Amino acid sequence: MNASTVHPIPVTASLPLWSRGLLAVLAAQFLSAMADNALLFGALALLRNDHFPAWTAPLLQEFFVGAYIVLAPFVGPFADCKPKGTVMLVANGVKFIGALGMCLGVNPFLMYGLVGVGAAAYSPAKYGILTQLTSPEHLVKANGLIEASTIAAILIGAIAGGTLADWSISGALAIVTGCYAAAALVNLLIPRLAPERSLANFSFRVILRSFGDALKVLLRIPDARFSILGTSFFWGAGSTMRFLLVAWVPVGLGITNNAMPAYLNAMVAVGIVVGAGLAARFVTLEKAQRALPAGILIGVAICLLTRAATLPAAFAVMAVVGACGGFFVVPLNALLQERGHESVGAGNAIAIQNLAENTTMLLMVGLYTLTQRANLSVNTTALGFGACLAAAIGALWVYRARE
Repeated sequence: MNASTVHPIPVTASLPLWSRGLLAVLAAQFLSAMADNALLFGALALLRNDHFPAWTAPLLQEFFVGAYIVLAPFVGPFADCKPKGTVMLVANGVKFIGALGMCLGVNPFLMYGLVGVGAAAYSPAKYGILTQLTSPEHLVKANGLIEASTIAAILIGAIAGGTLADWSISGALAIVTGCYAAAALVNLLIPRLAPERSLANFSFRVILRSFGDALKVLLRIPDARFSILGTSFFWGAGSTMRFLLVAWVPVGLGITNNAMPAYLNAMVAVGIVVGAGLAARFVTLEKAQRALPAGILIGVAICLLTRAATLPAAFAVMAVVGACGGFFVVPLNALLQERGHESVGAGNAIAIQNLAENTTMLLMVGLYTLTQRANLSVNTTALGFGACLAAAIGALWVYRARE
């Protein structure tokens, strides 16, 4: 790597799972992720209130993930060359500014994109720090805790965002802004850990070349390649599913408020908590392919959503989607972090993963936006989406078996 000099971090086999640092990371992640999810529903309500065309709603996500894609070569080295707690603090500060701008009436697409800048910087730090806070044998469990914290935040944030937006859009946005400020304060409690790498000089050309080198190294590792493909399918599907639910609820259930799509998203979160717990118990890094059948079932469950004519049936389908999702994604995340930590640095690995995931999200949400502009029925869109997802993960299973 031309841009960095590796400073090995001492490996301590006896590092415990629970520590003050991990508790601080979990608390900060909960507050930040809760605000992220509440902000989406507040922003969607703001677009409707300001009479933006319905097909523009998914563009919020395009602005958000665009930041991840543009910044992917830079956030990994930034996360690895600074104490990761400091990186998380700065990232939450950027999110705070974006949410505050939306409160003050600045263009919601630009401000949501700014929140995406903060999220892009935050992601490699929050996952990369786990390899410094705990030992490899605890890494799947630590990831399970992060995912459980994230999903609890999605659950509460989605419900709060939808409910508060029905009450007051400006009030919802103000509360979100306060949550980002609180997350930044909690980041101050994270111990100052040594950077994984030092950046010899800041040059866009050198960093881009270094990122390209890291990408080549990571993609030559079968486990890393497998993990990146799997998590990309998952997060691309998850982002599209949010907007699909917003469109499906009025058609499938006849409910037109802001809260019900948020409640269904929250049910997915409940399922993911269950799935993450099962993955932590039954899946190890060496047997990560055990997660693949659950990924196929996500697509099948999305197809079944079109047959859910009642609210209990819709909630049940969303719970299945979540449980399969949690079981699928947690082992793959842990696998990538460990292989990345061993090769290009955990921060670099997560940044590369973010590039792949957010490119997939950009494409999937973009295709969904085209279906909206073409006035394709939401049930037809859901059937096609679920079938394609199941087929893609089935192909990944075959690919993994042949490696």
